[in-house]
Amino acid sequence: MTTIRVRTAALITLTALTAGTFAPAASAASTGIAWGPCPAGSPPGYDCAEVEVPLSYQDPGGPRITLALGRLPATDQKHKRGTVFTNPGGPGNPGRFSEFQTPSLHRQFDIVGFDPRGVGASTPIRCFASEAETEPLKRVLGTFPITTEQETRHTADVREVAASCGRNAGPLLGHLSTTNVARDLDRLREAVGEPRLRYYGLSYGTYLGEVYANLFPHRVGALALDAVDDPIAWSTGHRPEDANVPFSTRLGGFRDADRALQAFLDTCAADTRCAFREPGTDLRAKYNGILDRLEATPGAITYQDVVRRTHNALTDEANSPALAEFLQSATKSVSAKAIVTPFDSALGGGGTICADTTNPRDPAAWPKAARAADRESRGFGSYDTYLSMPCAFWPITDPARYTGPWNRPTAPILLLANGKGDPETPYAGAKRTERVLGDARLLTLDAWGHGAANRSECVDAALDAYLTYGRLPARGTVCAPDHAPFDAR
Repeated sequence: MTTIRVRTAALITLTALTAGTFAPAASAASTGIAWGPCPAGSPPGYDCAEVEVPLSYQDPGGPRITLALGRLPATDQKHKRGTVFTNPGGPGNPGRFSEFQTPSLHRQFDIVGFDPRGVGASTPIRCFASEAETEPLKRVLGTFPITTEQETRHTADVREVAASCGRNAGPLLGHLSTTNVARDLDRLREAVGEPRLRYYGLSYGTYLGEVYANLFPHRVGALALDAVDDPIAWSTGHRPEDANVPFSTRLGGFRDADRALQAFLDTCAADTRCAFREPGTDLRAKYNGILDRLEATPGAITYQDVVRRTHNALTDEANSPALAEFLQSATKSVSAKAIVTPFDSALGGGGTICADTTNPRDPAAWPKAARAADRESRGFGSYDTYLSMPCAFWPITDPARYTGPWNRPTAPILLLANGKGDPETPYAGAKRTERVLGDARLLTLDAWGHGAANRSECVDAALDAYLTYGRLPARGTVCAPDHAPFDAR
């Protein structure tokens, strides 16, 4: 099984330069899905389709948009049990070619993914009318300010990016909330002939599953939610004063990022295969020494480079050898090879984030929140906080936004899975979500990293049993990872 682990941090799509159009396609609700060959260059083994859904479900007879779908057919069609839908996270990650599967699920189910509205080959959001308009976005992607001068420039650039979307994106910009994505998903469920939804969602895909479960509780068959977003922290916050805190700070991922870093450093200190290891040296102090030096005097790499690359590496324990080599090279103030992750190539989703979440409208709230979060988790606090800054200037809202209730009972218990040190979706948020949802059970992976699938036979077997037969692991089950961080894979 493989699964995308890294939540995209970029908020606006960069590659789209012209205004979008609404293309005709088959209506999912009325005609089912007409599967056919996929475009050239697509992964082998998939069928593809396009279907129409309403731009606005409040005006179902109005303008239409197109969703792009991919299907990995069950290998045993004679004994096929149905369809499993998937979402790989983001928001903004294309999802039609699902990377979630196990041999058992692949044999028994068609696995169907889709590019959510505004993303990929579905009707896209296009925020820029010229190459010149993308320049502010290029400056803010993958970085965050640490000086007053940088804060001023960053704020101006983010403001201009949001303004470009307001000028160029058209009516789709006002219909990107997860509510609309969940309604799209329900149309697709109906179109493939499934009376109830079987679904695996990763990271943001868990929030999509949570919204679906509360909009359509009687249509839930089996929802497996991996790397769990706390739906209240995501949407509104748990307290009235949380409206004054950027949503990306409210989620609290920076705290588990710091825990994951400490776990990595502790493992490194005890493993001779770790390039950052230095007997007799406090590795946290060694790491902070890198940040101290680069904060004062940026070199071939910057303070922000070290924080970002470290954060992204901590999304998977398998990155540990590469992270150790990168940090060791950073001690010498020389250029270092980047750790390869999907982060910089998976862009989009800002419209969904800003449509879903309550945020301050005063941009000064972001530097304040970043400094406070950095006191708990150096660097990672600012990294997380500034991801949501476009929402301070976002030019439009989605009237369909869902803000609860979150505890509507579903006939099946929902299966949640989360690692103990997840830098994107913290374990504390997963435990809160288990209590918040109408009926849910949390499966724990005793490891750091983002996402539990494909890291433990114990987790994968639980997902198989749940999605196939509705069987749940015992309450309080904790699974061990299959590999130690510095093991060869």
